[in-house]
Amino acid sequence: MTKTLVVTNDFPPRRGGIESFVFSLCEDFGADELVVYTARMIGSDEIDSAVPYPVVRDPARMLLPSRRVARSVQRVARQHGCDAVVFGAAAPLGLLARGLKRHPGVTTAVGLTHGHEVWWAKVPVARQLLRRIGDDVDTLTYVSDYCRREIGKALSPAARQRMRRLSPEVDRERFRPGLDKALWRRRLGLTDDQPVVLSASRLVRRKGHDMLIRAWPGTLARHPAAALVIVGDGPSRRRLMRLANRHGVGGSVIFVPSVAWAEMPLVYAMADVFVLPCRTRLWGLEPEAFGIVFLEAAACGLPIIVGDSGGAPEAARAGESYVVEPTDVDQLESQLLHLLGRRRHARID
Repeated sequence: MTKTLVVTNDFPPRRGGIESFVFSLCEDFGADELVVYTARMIGSDEIDSAVPYPVVRDPARMLLPSRRVARSVQRVARQHGCDAVVFGAAAPLGLLARGLKRHPGVTTAVGLTHGHEVWWAKVPVARQLLRRIGDDVDTLTYVSDYCRREIGKALSPAARQRMRRLSPEVDRERFRPGLDKALWRRRLGLTDDQPVVLSASRLVRRKGHDMLIRAWPGTLARHPAAALVIVGDGPSRRRLMRLANRHGVGGSVIFVPSVAWAEMPLVYAMADVFVLPCRTRLWGLEPEAFGIVFLEAAACGLPIIVGDSGGAPEAARAGESYVVEPTDVDQLESQLLHLLGRRRHARID
């Protein structure tokens, strides 16, 4: 029986799309088929006691491919009899693959990519390191065709041939139409008949929440009872709150801190439309690689407005989707008005 060691920084209680992806992947293994090696963080003990497989926490808050971490990973692999290793994010931890495979035991290495590897593929030195990672692992995965193309440019021909698609999947028993619409509306003080636009993600500039707020005054002019609910936390939160107040819409924009993943199906259920006008930043170095939130929203029957960035439009194909130029406020506003105008029929039940 193959036993797999997952080496990753992206694991609960840290939250985000990559963390959800890696955690869901771990759930596909049997309790005796998997060991996780990850960083220690606040709340680790609660998570580790709840999963059926061993979780080994490094004392560092962030794993880097250092000699110390390499020795620790080798020791854990040997102690648990692991013959395969999966790097939760190929860059930079995939740099450990060569040393691991030199030692008896580990015969297979897989590196998962998510999107930040796109900028690795475009920047000198990082590009060479990514090429080495591609050569050292047996398989490099990608989440979207966009990522395959961009990351593949940095790889050797042999490594490109070994790339395989591994995109996030959604539990359609949990994320589905017909869930209780009223629960989260009541929590937020919203009525059953109010139009609700939802956006959920980490609050960083790439996600485009600022453009959504700029499009909101024109949307409110036609739908004065509408509410914009922004779920998530991050470094842009205070800036976005100030922006909403500056545009005179602070009273209709509701910011909700990060919500437990188990609650998210009911959060989607309260909405009429899902919007994330993500954009590519930093001269092409920071795109949206995919976006599991689009799959979740579509599975819950919501129409989606998505920014034209990286692989995001690929993810949004799962349902009724509308791709917008993420810096065009007028186009975004027009699409919001279109969907809210027919919102009684917008849901895909």
